[in-house]
Amino acid sequence: MATLLWLQGGACSGNTMSFLNAEEPSAIDLVTDFGIDVLWHPSLGMELGEQAQKILWDCANGNRPLDIFVMEGTVMLGPKGTGRYDMFAERPMKDWVTDLAKQAQIVVALGDCACWGGIPATEPNPTDSVGLQYLKRQRGGFLGPDFRSKMGLPVINIPGCPIHPDWVTQILVAIASGRAGDIALDELQRPQTFFKSFTQTGCTRVQFFEYKQSTTEFGQGTRTGCLFYEFGCRGPVTRSPCNRILWNRQSSKTRAGMPCTGCTEPEFPFFDLKPGTVFKTQKISGSIPKEVPTGTDHVTYMAHAAAARVAAPQWSKEDMFVV
Repeated sequence: MATLLWLQGGACSGNTMSFLNAEEPSAIDLVTDFGIDVLWHPSLGMELGEQAQKILWDCANGNRPLDIFVMEGTVMLGPKGTGRYDMFAERPMKDWVTDLAKQAQIVVALGDCACWGGIPATEPNPTDSVGLQYLKRQRGGFLGPDFRSKMGLPVINIPGCPIHPDWVTQILVAIASGRAGDIALDELQRPQTFFKSFTQTGCTRVQFFEYKQSTTEFGQGTRTGCLFYEFGCRGPVTRSPCNRILWNRQSSKTRAGMPCTGCTEPEFPFFDLKPGTVFKTQKISGSIPKEVPTGTDHVTYMAHAAAARVAAPQWSKEDMFVV
């Protein structure tokens, strides 16, 4: 049986809410079928006050084995390095994170905030928030670039805002069943099984992207046109399985006509939410996308785009759905 302790730092609890909707396997399956002993969770733990503190101290002191330490949310260092912006159980949360990470066999950062800092770390970052082992794309974070858990692994990052629940439960099952060493991580310490392909993989509008036919207004997104060129969709440059492992088993942002916001990448929220950058593709000279699909360059992309538009069949310019 694997023991698990879950804490929340600077975050909105959205990842917990998503986790509770997991289906394959469900949060209940983790306990009943896969033998994970949830020592404590902010929303699920029955213990309060001194009882909860005892669990925390027992794990922090090594008196109680801790296999999996899950951190949701940022580690707040402010003000002035004290961490007192986020107090928990009579201590700065950062002190709990330090002690528990040292004792855990495996450390998991859950959600954008825990992985990279997310929205709380957006400039001017008044709480001095950081992720567990990254601040945006810079490796280091709170635990430092050389941190390794007792099993010898770096922090396992499962980003998203929020995460898809099945990303979490499937990784936890792998860890609990002794297969942690089989989890291949990418250069940002994300499980490759989920984060090797792009959000665009499986998008129902990829045919419009191929012929460079763009939607020009919201509401057309589910019917005709690609959201990349005008509405800032980051599907071609974001690694996630959102169109392979559908949300609620039926949809995704892009399938519902909503641009991918790139929430599994360290730079999220992009451009620090400056006016005119949300749901709008940033362009050079008013016509060339500032960012082009991963693996290509501006010259190659523009040449391909021009040829694709010339070759575009009539059906790619029409409404695909009729009443």
